[in-house]
Amino acid sequence: MTAPAHIAMFSVAAHGHVNPSLEVIRELVARGHRVTYAIPPVFAGKVAATGARPVPYTSTLPGPDADPEAWGTTLLDNVEPFLDNAVQALPQLVEAYADDVPDLVLYDITSYAARVLAHRWGVPAISLSPNLVAWEGYEEEVAEPMWAEPRKTERGRAYYARFTAWLAENGISQDPDSFAGHPARSLVLIPKALQPHADRVDERVYTFVGACQGDRADQGDWQRPAGAEKVVLVSLGSAFTKQPAFYRECARAFGDLPGWHVVLQVGRHVTRAELGDVPARVEVRDWVPQLAVLRQADLFVTHAGAGGSQEGLATGTPMVAVPQAVDQFGNADMLQKLGVARHLPAEEATADRLREAALALVDDPEVARRLKEVQAEMAQEGGTRRAADLIEAELPGRRRSRDLPFG
Repeated sequence: MTAPAHIAMFSVAAHGHVNPSLEVIRELVARGHRVTYAIPPVFAGKVAATGARPVPYTSTLPGPDADPEAWGTTLLDNVEPFLDNAVQALPQLVEAYADDVPDLVLYDITSYAARVLAHRWGVPAISLSPNLVAWEGYEEEVAEPMWAEPRKTERGRAYYARFTAWLAENGISQDPDSFAGHPARSLVLIPKALQPHADRVDERVYTFVGACQGDRADQGDWQRPAGAEKVVLVSLGSAFTKQPAFYRECARAFGDLPGWHVVLQVGRHVTRAELGDVPARVEVRDWVPQLAVLRQADLFVTHAGAGGSQEGLATGTPMVAVPQAVDQFGNADMLQKLGVARHLPAEEATADRLREAALALVDDPEVARRLKEVQAEMAQEGGTRRAADLIEAELPGRRRSRDLPFG
């Protein structure tokens, strides 16, 4: 039995970065640890429901329900806000924890201030990654080509100079790329099946614990309508939902298929009027309890975010992957390589192509077989309990083998 400790988690106000950690936090609290969770107020209630104590701080990032256009369109548009947020959050967090330094820090990969704090406090830090991680050769194959042009610009040079100076002010000599992309220790909250080049990931640093989903009963339930022979869920997650034209194509693709029922989650930036005439079998919602729907669905049309992808795998649901941004393109490719999905680029996602992909997937015994295999592999990764075991193993004075059994 591990003695209780103070464990502090740090994250940003984004569903895809908070949700993956919640069950791990709930488990740590259940084991008797005192857990604090630094988070903007919009997520305080969700954090408090785990039993952890929210430590609110002011964020400068676009909120979880912000228009996707608030993030801009370029690489620098996407990364600068996280540095800006970390720089302004750090003094707030220093003050909040002045008299309550934790024994160990957990942090989302975008919470740069947390890693700085752990360095200043001299306590262990563990990254909780909600998506893919770097593999041996990642810099040469992905990062360097991606950054080649931005680094030549005045704006790009200014970003790196500011990041480097901020780290130096806090006694950290690492370069920004290494600091942000190479944690000392990381738990990866996705199935290994979704990780590109998994055989080249340093497992001395990264441990794949897989999905940590919980029962989600607090999100409500969903009932399959009587007479629905096939159910398809269409969801682009929480961030990239302003896609009325895509939703219209989905309604056309599936709305008139005999016996099919469509659950169309459109988010908060699309109105019913923008969808035009919607067939009676199409259920339009701003939000749905996704896991509850997927447990009864026959098909999932998804943006292939890390959370949605692993939920589709965990529930054994074939997927049509229509990626919108960032890591979703790689996830879509991985799902297709696994034999459980079709990757359909957004510009090709017409009603005809969507219907064609769907009919090729549902009721295919080979797709069903591959989904069962992946589900079995995921069950072996250990999920929430193994994540908590490994976190406890890193507590000061209590380090044990990282290859702990679980069951």
